[in-house]
Amino acid sequence: MHYLYILFSKSKNKFYVGETYDVEARINAHNQHHYSNAFTKIAEDWESVLVFECGSEVEAVYLETFIKKMKSKIFIQKIINHPDILIDILSKR
Repeated sequence: MHYLYILFSKSKNKFYVGETYDVEARINAHNQHHYSNAFTKIAEDWESVLVFECGSEVEAVYLETFIKKMKSKIFIQKIINHPDILIDILSKR
């Protein structure tokens, strides 16, 4: 299984979108600054606000790229509130 995930940092009021096969390990890695050049190094309080199971890594990467290209906090909040949007995005690719 592969997952799209969205993290939120309360201290920075920021979202982060990523994909992985192990969400818990990835969140821990972000909070411990394992990725030295990553955006997530700005905070240590990242929490999962959405985990979406994808059929493949290709789907997860597609959704991650799609969301990041939108560059919209409002769009991310809509996805969190209505995850079915992700199914629609995948069906239209």
